[in-house]
Amino acid sequence: MNGNTQKKSLRADPFSLVMRVLVWGAALLTAGVLLALIAYILIRGVPNLKLSLFELEYNSENVSMFPSIVMTIYMTVLTLIITTPLGIGCAIYLTEYAKRGNKVVEVIRLAAETLSGIPSIVYGLFGMLFFVTALQWKNSILAGSCTLAIMVLPLIIRSTEEALKSVPDSYREASFGLGAGKLRTVVRVVLPPAMPGIVAGVILAVGRIVGETAALIYTAGTVAKITINPMESARTLAVHMYALSSEGLHTNEAFATGVVLLLVVLMLNATSNAIAKRITKGK
Repeated sequence: MNGNTQKKSLRADPFSLVMRVLVWGAALLTAGVLLALIAYILIRGVPNLKLSLFELEYNSENVSMFPSIVMTIYMTVLTLIITTPLGIGCAIYLTEYAKRGNKVVEVIRLAAETLSGIPSIVYGLFGMLFFVTALQWKNSILAGSCTLAIMVLPLIIRSTEEALKSVPDSYREASFGLGAGKLRTVVRVVLPPAMPGIVAGVILAVGRIVGETAALIYTAGTVAKITINPMESARTLAVHMYALSSEGLHTNEAFATGVVLLLVVLMLNATSNAIAKRITKGK
């Protein structure tokens, strides 16, 4: 009955039918482009995967990606250590503590939205001028991580803010009614239901960190080695792929690196969904 009614309404309103066709077409086109991209990378990259690409040290013969994999993890963790507390703390202040209509809140939100729209190459130039040159950190992991932290900070702030806003006000009112203070209410009542959205935002930030290239070329450098010193230069997996493809001598290895990078991104998305579901079930 509902299906017949829906069909009649679509016939009576051609605009709704056209819009539905356009929406479905856009969805199918997006899925098709994604599948075509994945298929192209896998077809070009999987046959070129070999053990020499995973050797401990990089040289011009094996062009190993293993040092870049390790440094990608290192730089991602360092960036999250810098930006996650700042982003979540800023979102908590904007949502829970700042008064409505506060001019400072409007300025912070405007700054966050502006930062999210700046191209990554501009971040790279800023990082080179400020962290590398002015602070004399040179091309280093710390300079690259601080630049990435500024890049992903708006994403974490926005996702955390939206997650906190999704928590009903009745939770807060019930906590206050039981005599809990502001801090206790935020930590024990508001944050647990908002954690899935916060974790999803952090994982999205990780995805951007892993795939970033332009900003890191100017700040972290392109040295392919494993180091724990944050003041030394290193390259991530995305920078490694760019370096191989730009040289023109190791195009096949660049596609193989693209396969590994694609798997890393897919694993991050799967991890995000699994963590969010587990936190939701554990509430």
